[in-house]
Amino acid sequence: MSKKSTIATDTIKNVVAKNKSPRQVGEHFRRLLVSGYELRADGQAKKDPTMLLRSGYTPKYEIELFGNRFFMCNQREAHGLKAMPAFVLPAIQPRSRKPRIHARVFYKDSSLVWRSPSHYINTPDEQWIGKGAMRWQDKRGVRGWFSAEETTNLPFELQAALDDVSHRGRRKQNDHRLLFLVLHNAPSDRVRPYRDFEGPRVKAMKLRANRINNNRPIAWFVDENDPRSLQIKSGFEPDFRTVIDISASRSSMYGGAIKKYRIASNNRLIQYLFVAGPQHVWLVHPQAFTVELSSYGLRTVDVIGDEDLNIPGYEFFDNEGSGEIDDQIPPGFAGPVCPVDPDRADASPWNERLPIIEAFRRSILAKPRGGK
Repeated sequence: MSKKSTIATDTIKNVVAKNKSPRQVGEHFRRLLVSGYELRADGQAKKDPTMLLRSGYTPKYEIELFGNRFFMCNQREAHGLKAMPAFVLPAIQPRSRKPRIHARVFYKDSSLVWRSPSHYINTPDEQWIGKGAMRWQDKRGVRGWFSAEETTNLPFELQAALDDVSHRGRRKQNDHRLLFLVLHNAPSDRVRPYRDFEGPRVKAMKLRANRINNNRPIAWFVDENDPRSLQIKSGFEPDFRTVIDISASRSSMYGGAIKKYRIASNNRLIQYLFVAGPQHVWLVHPQAFTVELSSYGLRTVDVIGDEDLNIPGYEFFDNEGSGEIDDQIPPGFAGPVCPVDPDRADASPWNERLPIIEAFRRSILAKPRGGK
């Protein structure tokens, strides 16, 4: 990476899939491989990555962002995840080597954001998809290393296009091979990502020009049990006069139409993604306006902030009191059980008390929760 900042000079609209038929995309992808591009996979397809194409994982859609090219297959169900096999051709390639294309998996989580996971654990003791980088932090009275799940969130500029192509084409309902074939197959105690995920981030974050708020939190709570105590560093507040883009999709979990609003911060260093459904509003962890992406398709520069700012409309909660689920909603703020997932609860009692959500409703939706 050069010693220049990777910060973009201005914002861009949401990108869209290229106007090509699935056959055209598949043929073009195969021509890249024939011309010398090297296909790589980290899972059980590592020794023969081209077997992915022979096994039906031929891309049908192409998207480009910041010179990086993304090739996606049709969406399918993979061990309970809405997932798309994907191939990433990074804009930045290692010197003196063949250009590389990396097999990846993109999946949609409960916040309705597409992610690129770091690895996969599937043993008799554990089934878990890697949540990216780890960060030393305080989490509700416990200090230690925790997964920074937002480091697996794909760029906001890409989300609308992924929503679009995920609803195209025929879906294979159950795919029990994808995660094993593509992702690092990790032992049951491997929470930390592998070097190929972490290395580009560490390198980029060392560059002074890339440090968002000097790698310190841009948002925190004075009282971790009080959503109204949220504080945002001056300049990093969302500028509700500047809506970069709006995209639409649907969700059965959230009861219908969904809109996602990309909004710049006052200082134009970061961007917010607000998600609004028929009854819910929540905030996805903010991202930088950086243009460098890793081979996972992810930004290499972090925005650090309290994770309780970014709780999805429905989140994991021990509704039955069995002690088997790690509560992701602050104590005392869990609402009714999710109608389609008994392991999740409505996080609105917390989210709707966040000053940033209240301001979004006033400024953008122009109505309170449940308003007409």
